[in-house]
Amino acid sequence: MLSRVADSLYWMSRYLERAEHTTRLLDVNLNLMLDETAASAERRWQRALQALNRPKDIEWTGEPYSLTQALTFDTENKASILSCIIAARENARQVREQISTEQWHRLNSLYLQVTRPEMQIERQAEDFAKGISSPSDFLQSVMEAVHQFQGVTDSTMNHGEGWQFIQVGRYIERASATALLLEAYHADLWEHPESIGEGYEYIDWMGLLRSATAFEAYCKVYTADLTPKHIFEFLLLNEEFPHSIRFSIDSVGNALEKIQGDTGKSRAMALQRLSGRLKASLSYSSVDEVLNQDVVSYLESIQAQCRAIHTTIYELYVDYSIQTALAG
Repeated sequence: MLSRVADSLYWMSRYLERAEHTTRLLDVNLNLMLDETAASAERRWQRALQALNRPKDIEWTGEPYSLTQALTFDTENKASILSCIIAARENARQVREQISTEQWHRLNSLYLQVTRPEMQIERQAEDFAKGISSPSDFLQSVMEAVHQFQGVTDSTMNHGEGWQFIQVGRYIERASATALLLEAYHADLWEHPESIGEGYEYIDWMGLLRSATAFEAYCKVYTADLTPKHIFEFLLLNEEFPHSIRFSIDSVGNALEKIQGDTGKSRAMALQRLSGRLKASLSYSSVDEVLNQDVVSYLESIQAQCRAIHTTIYELYVDYSIQTALAG
């Protein structure tokens, strides 16, 4: 596969996953506004920004709708929902011949939904900032559109090398996002639970699970008994839940194995070792072993390993020299 095609498919998938994750975090935290004091509101929104990796030039000023507007519509912020959707659509446009018509129509419809007509979007952003209207319907429609695109991708695209790069992009973004989410919640829910305030623990734990679309799935495994240890175990080590870190890393590893098998490049062994090492550490670790060490450092290590996998993917399949390619 051409490097530019692999690059565009990979980033198309990552940007859409990033948009969906940001949308979900905003929606969950806006809904939690019904059950919070001014102090808990600041704590939750600061935590949400940390879970989004502190987007540049965006700060909590005490106005949730203004923050939502910036994280949704501000195109100067490359991590905003609108910026991610625009970037995903541009990457898809560059490889239009590699994706199905249904994929293009679904993604193009989402792009038009959030960018046209421009004045309507501007009015909606202003209404968000003023608190005149709730952005929940808009956020829900974006999440549904991304889910529809993922479903259409799986059902209409040949599951060859291009599809595998889409899987790698989706799940490496998801693993990094979930690790960052757990890190953001760790100080409050595990180290200093007394800082949450009496009666708010259950709400915050439920908010964490909903931020990873995990509340109902968690309850089917552990019932509605929300405990920090079980929540951490579920989001980190569950092998069957699609938003857990272990499931995501397993999916990345499986896709990379298929890509390596299709290309037959022996130089991909370094990439296989990176993903295999992370996959094995999650497969054979217990939650007690993880909680008995520095959890924040552990989660940061997962993010660092995801970045290393991303860098190696680029070295092997995107930004490689002719000499390196011939050597493979």
